[in-house]
Amino acid sequence: KPLKAPLLLLPDRLPEEGPYEEVYPAKGERRARVGLLLGCAQRVLRPSINQATLRVLQENGVEVVVPKAQACCGALNLHAGDKEGARALARRNLRAFREVDSVVTNAAGCGSGMKEYPLLFLGEPEEEEARRLAAKVKDVAVLLDELGFLPPQAPPRPLKVAYHDACHLAHAQGVREAPRRLLKAAGLEVLEPKEWELCCGSAGTYNLFQPEIAEALGKRKAENLKATGADLVATGNIGCLTQIQAYLDLPVLHTVELLALLYEGREPLA
Repeated sequence: KPLKAPLLLLPDRLPEEGPYEEVYPAKGERRARVGLLLGCAQRVLRPSINQATLRVLQENGVEVVVPKAQACCGALNLHAGDKEGARALARRNLRAFREVDSVVTNAAGCGSGMKEYPLLFLGEPEEEEARRLAAKVKDVAVLLDELGFLPPQAPPRPLKVAYHDACHLAHAQGVREAPRRLLKAAGLEVLEPKEWELCCGSAGTYNLFQPEIAEALGKRKAENLKATGADLVATGNIGCLTQIQAYLDLPVLHTVELLALLYEGREPLA
């Protein structure tokens, strides 16, 4: 029984993830040069988010570096109480992302984890470098919004999108408006669910350690999202996406997945 809810979150088959180039050139004039954190759970459960991120960044004149030496952000280690494991992973990322202007994250939990690197190294030799890296970490929606988003063509028919605020994005990083601005600029109608501030139950590893409470939260969040009358749901975190998808009979996409489909001229609901 304790494993029932977590097993619902797993896909029937794991998607294939192709190899990554070390550098993806900007389309047109280069406006920024960033490093992309690929994540760990995301690479296994939904590698399409990383592919979509690359596409959207390139379309917006961003050169993307994917360091081969990068590691997991360490957030899940911290959630599980493994501080030393988190510190070891953080040290690898300090080295891997030294040479880029910004570090782009597309998973809210990863972004929050990297922004907290200075706390892992208080009073340690790595503290100053951890502060420099944390200051460079930006969610992909924030980077695009600050850069001046170059939107794709609007979808061929009107689409209503319910936006779910990931706790690690809205609460931990204070990011709420940037993803909404991107979606609206792309010609989408953005709907606000009731209890937007309520956690979906994913919460890092919470849905693994407290599956019954997490399931109740997931179902409540799914009901609120469906009640908006939206055609689909967008969010900025793989944990939330996976959790909500288990309880909702609407498509649930990462914000960049939705934008990438529009750049490709594809119907998001096809």
